[in-house]
Amino acid sequence: MSERNPTVTEADLHAFADGLLPPDDHARLEAWLAENPDEAGMVAIWQAQNAGIKQLFAPYEISRENDRELVKPAAAQLPAPAPPRRWLRMAAASVALFLAGAAAGHFGPLLLTQPELRLAGIEALPRQAQSAFIVYASDVRHPVEVGADQEAHLATWLGKRMNVANLKVPGLQSLGFQLVGGRLLPINGAPGALFMYENAAGQRLTVLVGTNKDNTTTSFRFSSTGTVETFYWIDGSLGYAVTGEISRDMLRQVADECYKQFSS
Repeated sequence: MSERNPTVTEADLHAFADGLLPPDDHARLEAWLAENPDEAGMVAIWQAQNAGIKQLFAPYEISRENDRELVKPAAAQLPAPAPPRRWLRMAAASVALFLAGAAAGHFGPLLLTQPELRLAGIEALPRQAQSAFIVYASDVRHPVEVGADQEAHLATWLGKRMNVANLKVPGLQSLGFQLVGGRLLPINGAPGALFMYENAAGQRLTVLVGTNKDNTTTSFRFSSTGTVETFYWIDGSLGYAVTGEISRDMLRQVADECYKQFSS
């Protein structure tokens, strides 16, 4: 946790991300995050993960007529006295439940890697890209960690952190966007890169690059959250996402140009 304000704990940040703070505390944390972009980025990623989890289990949010039977007065919930010697079966059931819970804890991560349940795969990429754009593109004083005047250092530093040889910083001058700089970001629990660009009108867009452990490949896909739009794709060991509040046609042109340069 940053030492700039020791009264803000990680528990506070989690409560903020989960929407559990009272209005006054929420406003205080919101103001603090505006001055602490690194922590704000982390909170934004937590919020995106929360949204992904809710979306994943949304199909199971189905109410049924007998749901009220699940909530009864306390007296009605008291179990009947167990008959003699039934405690042996109850103890065995308790052990079985414990072992099932332990197995779920051990094998749960493996189950979540299945394509239909995986949260950290390609569908998580646009959410993380959109969260990063919302947090950093609006920042006036510190939108990036390394400026465009140190482009070579930026590429070397981020490539080393990501363990990617010859990481490229796309040039988008032909489309009217100049490099602002870049920063290191956590993407799916691993180091990732975020490059930021700006045009003459002051519009910004970001290009996110993250490690793809599944080593798959996809065509362009599109995702939209409000006015923030993203084109994203997977190419081998890396995933890419181009995000901005610009026309979809221009964003697609930027994605095409980035794809050409990253692939060359």
